[in-house]
Order: sequence, then structure tokens, then C-alpha cells
Amino acid sequence: MTPPDEQQTDRGARVVVGSVPADHAYVHHVAPLDREGPLRLPDPPGLDADGVPTGHWWPPRLLEAAYVAEVADTTGLDLLHVHFGFEGRTPEQLAELVAALHARGRALVLTVHDLRNPHLPDAGAHERQLDVLVPAADALVTLTDGAADAVERRWGRRPTVVPHPHVVPLDAMEQWQARRAPRPPGAPLRVGVDLKSLRANVAARDVLPALVEAVAALPGSTLQVAVHAAALRPDAPRHDPEVVRLLDEAGRRDHVEVLVHDYLPDDELWAHLAALDVSVLPYRFGTHSGWLEACRDLGTDVVAPRGGFYRDQGPVDLFDLDDDGIDAGSLAAALRAAHERGSRPPVTVAERRAQRAVVAEAHDAVYAQALAAAAHHH
Repeated sequence: MTPPDEQQTDRGARVVVGSVPADHAYVHHVAPLDREGPLRLPDPPGLDADGVPTGHWWPPRLLEAAYVAEVADTTGLDLLHVHFGFEGRTPEQLAELVAALHARGRALVLTVHDLRNPHLPDAGAHERQLDVLVPAADALVTLTDGAADAVERRWGRRPTVVPHPHVVPLDAMEQWQARRAPRPPGAPLRVGVDLKSLRANVAARDVLPALVEAVAALPGSTLQVAVHAAALRPDAPRHDPEVVRLLDEAGRRDHVEVLVHDYLPDDELWAHLAALDVSVLPYRFGTHSGWLEACRDLGTDVVAPRGGFYRDQGPVDLFDLDDDGIDAGSLAAALRAAHERGSRPPVTVAERRAQRAVVAEAHDAVYAQALAAAAHHH
């Protein structure tokens, strides 16, 4: 096999990558800003159970062995890079996918974003899927040293650690930061918590009462609780009447605003986050957070659970929340610390631009490593 660096020049080609998914902010932002990077194939349209196109990437066809074999034979696909979306596939189907790739000398790269799937109450299914993908991948990536340690402990392989790039586009990031004055120590806080669609790892029942009281104790401070309208409908998959009761109760307090909204387009999401001083992550379990990175881009401080590896991503104030419940005192202490300190300096556009170059180069190296490893399967 030609070494990957020569391979690109001698066929005038770029490495051809199928990403699962391709249309995702994280995946867009691992590409270089100032040169040609790998050629990423667009997401094939997903098909529902009746074979009707869904209009977006879900469910991901590139995780089907027969489809990947066809793509490999027709598009010059060099490697498949899996990020998210494999919860619908059985371990057996994933093993077939790996076999189809390796039979054709194609590489598999896995980025371990989640050691536990935030959408699933039970950890077991995701672990069984990772039990197939982690050992079989030709190269592994994760976002933090803490997650790399956890992968190494469980599977005996250490992923390459590549930090999470910016989430907010750099031009928008620049505009939002320019409008924002630093918050002095002791100034009232505008605290937000986003419950979104009440996915499995969102501990609304634990966090809401603790947060209402913690913010009440900070003079002049306010709390905004945001939730998707769909999650409040009785027929919603994650509907919880107890959460509806807690929202009603919170909304009667003078310092609390309950914001019921539909899914926010990106520009509205940036405006929503930039209006907060602090965003509290209400996750009883999780690994990494793109929300945290968007907050860092906008200069919004983050209060995060001690579980997961949020503290490895960037500076946060920590509290205790997990499957066993919340320590309300630790949440109050984290908010007090943010209040007394004043705002943290945000990550700068220049830092994010420089980081983006590092992230892109790291991916080039990972792809070269994966292609070299895959050549041995063939």
C-alpha cells in the first residue's frame, strides 16, 4: 500500500470519508479552515421501516453492511468514521458492518463521544455495541483524557485524544462575544437550565427543585427553565406528569421564568444561550457535551455534574448528580462560586481558530493510521 501522504498526491485524491453522521456541527468543525481536508460524502437519506426516505440522515444507512459494501465499491470510500447513531443496530449487525469494511480493505474509525448513551436509561446496550466497535476499529478517537482512560481500562486500547472544536461558527462567535461585557463578581446571575425533550439522562425531577432554591438564595438572580413544547404533550415518549407539576410550581415563583419552546434553529439557540450568565447541565449521566462547548464559545459559564468528563473539556463549576440523585448543597455551592467569581474569560476566537487547525491535523494523522491498519486486513 502507498503511504497515505503519497497516496493523496499520487492519485491527486483526498481521503474519502463516510461519516455517521456527516451533517453535524462537530463533524463540520473537524475539517480544516484554510486548506482542503478529506472528502466527506454527504449523508445518504435514511429510510424508515417501510423503505420510505425520512428526509434526514436517520436511521444511518452507512451502518448497514450491504449498503456500505455498495458504497465502497462505487464511490472510492476509504474509511467509515462513526460518531453517533448506532443505537438502532445490534452487536451482530455492527460485526457484519466491520467485516464488510475489512473484507474490502476499508478502514473503520470510531470517535467515542459517549461511553453511555444519553438517550437510553440502561447502559448495557450501548456497552455491548462498543464491545464490537472499540476492539474492531482501525483507529480510535475521544475528546478528553478522562474518557481515554476509561476506554483504556475497559478495552485495553487508548484512543487518540482530540479536543472538541468550537460549536458556534467563528463569525457568529465573534459577534456574540463583542456584545458581551464581563460580569463583575457578586452581580446578579441569570441562570438557565435546558430540559429540551426530557431525554433519558435529563434529571428534571432532581434538578428543578434544587435549582429554584439555589437561585433564590443569590440576591437579584433569576432562573430560566426551558423545555421543548413536544415533551409536555401527554402523548410524548418522555412525558412526565411530575415534571409538568414541578414546572407549574416553579413558574409561580417570582424569580423563575418557564420558557416552553419548539426546537430552536442555531441562530436562535446562540441568542438564547448568550442571554444567560450560567447554563446548568442537568445530566444524571453522560460523557461529553457539545452544549458546554457552545456555552464556552458564547462566554456563558457552565455548571456541570461531576460525573462524565465535562471538567476535562473546559473550566466548569461542579456539583453532584448521578443515578442515585442530586446533592442540592453542591449545586448551591457551585452557583455561589460562579456568583462570587464573576464571569470567566471566554475561549477566544483566535484560540478556537488555532484549535481547529490542531484538530484537523490530528484527524489527518488518525486517518493515515487507520488506512495503514486496514491495509493489513485485505
